[in-house]
Amino acid sequence: MEREKHPGDLFKGAFILTIAALFIKILSAVYRVPFQNIVGDVGFYIYQQVYPFYGVALVLSTYGFPVVISKLYAEQVFLKGKNGIQNLFVVSAFILIILGFTGFAILFWGADWLAAQMDDPQLAILLRVVSIVFLLFPIVSLLRGYFQGKGNMVPTAVSQVFEQLFRVLTIFLAAWLLTKKGHSLYIVGGGAVFGAVTGGIVAVVILITFLWMKRKKTPLKICLDFKEGKKIAKALIIQGFAVCVSSLLLIFIQMADSLNLYSLLVTSGFNSLEAKELKGIYDRGQPLIQLGIVVATSMSLSLVPLITSEKATGKTEFLHDKIRVALQIGIFVGVAATVGLWNIIKPTNVMLFENSNGSAVLSVLSILILLSSVIITTTAVLQGLGLILFPAFVILCGFGMKYMMNILLVPMYGTMGAAVASCITLCLIMLILLFKLGLYLKISIMNIRFLAVICMAALFMAIALKTYLHLTGFLAGGGHDRLFAGFQALSAVLIGGFSYLWIVLKGNIFKEEELAMLPFGSKLSLLLPKKNRSWKIK
Repeated sequence: MEREKHPGDLFKGAFILTIAALFIKILSAVYRVPFQNIVGDVGFYIYQQVYPFYGVALVLSTYGFPVVISKLYAEQVFLKGKNGIQNLFVVSAFILIILGFTGFAILFWGADWLAAQMDDPQLAILLRVVSIVFLLFPIVSLLRGYFQGKGNMVPTAVSQVFEQLFRVLTIFLAAWLLTKKGHSLYIVGGGAVFGAVTGGIVAVVILITFLWMKRKKTPLKICLDFKEGKKIAKALIIQGFAVCVSSLLLIFIQMADSLNLYSLLVTSGFNSLEAKELKGIYDRGQPLIQLGIVVATSMSLSLVPLITSEKATGKTEFLHDKIRVALQIGIFVGVAATVGLWNIIKPTNVMLFENSNGSAVLSVLSILILLSSVIITTTAVLQGLGLILFPAFVILCGFGMKYMMNILLVPMYGTMGAAVASCITLCLIMLILLFKLGLYLKISIMNIRFLAVICMAALFMAIALKTYLHLTGFLAGGGHDRLFAGFQALSAVLIGGFSYLWIVLKGNIFKEEELAMLPFGSKLSLLLPKKNRSWKIK
């Protein structure tokens, strides 16, 4: 019999996975900046063209199938005991191997066709390198699901962290060595993409090592129950599909751009090199968006487990309150990140990427931080309420919409058209998901006063930032010094953040216990109106 999991163990495990996920997301956003500085905009374009395909494999092996397998593991332990567990892993291994080999075959043997669809045949070699990751994904998914099902989150967290560390180290090493030796940017890109393979191999080695350390001497007897196996296969495919697709929101947006943005720029009259540079500049927005989303969603998503548990207890009022707070925190941080980045995008662009090229396009892309934050939070809430397939279907449709919107807008407006297409697509996805959530709960989700205060705070912050940048701009003498741009951008973050927080807190839209969920929440509560503070005398 499996040892009964203590609630404290579950919270500890969830905390470990959360910390690992935050570290990975921040690292995944930050490494792109020095990488772009090494290889330039064209080199960055090459890497970003194939990154979405790796992103799919990463989501499958990190946020998708391990979660579903761990859930099914708990069910099988309760219903069937050891025979159920063996049945689960035999069926899961069979399905994952088929999926992994299918992904490998599409990318390896279809690389030339996919590269041709992107209008850049030289990308074929990079796609073949990425295809190898799909052969590793079944092993990684199965072992992570196994450990998570047992309530041991350490192997998953350690494998995730070291997978990304070795991937990033390989990217930097390949970029530096291959660039130094004068190889073409496509060879450099291939070396960088190989980091996905080295990271995957490290994850497999770590997970197998943990498995070997926990090995039992009792022989494994495989008793396959075909009737039960069909149920497991159905649950794994449906739930795995839903969880994976829901986690692929930004990957789908990037993939649509990879498939047709460059070719649309070429057919619009740009020569090959100009189109690659424009796409590379456009891709500068990815690390900025990703970092903003990490901050905006990490706090709101912490409430989702409470939403799931409260639904089971039937405490409707408490459930609605937690959903409201989750969405409000996502909007509160998302608006701050979006409006702040929009206003300081020029010095930020110079600080990170050496010049201010494409700043107007990047400012429009910053809207994706707010939209994505609300979508990710709403999707997690809907899944916590048991509505798993609906958000997945909406997000999948969003991929097709983004692809078509690019075809309509890019020929007329270039990369600005692609940025607007992304915003329109995510805005529609957000509205549909919020409408569905409102219908399910049968209550008004958003408070008009909350939205009014947030808008007022955003406007105040925008005015403060514009004024500050205008005044400090005289010190630069009209130049674009990178060091000064860094000072300007970082100091503007402090000024903008303080001005935004001041208005929000004086607007009294958060209770003291809700502020406690934010970083430095106890300090922020000091800015609340005195009548709303709950002082405790010790």
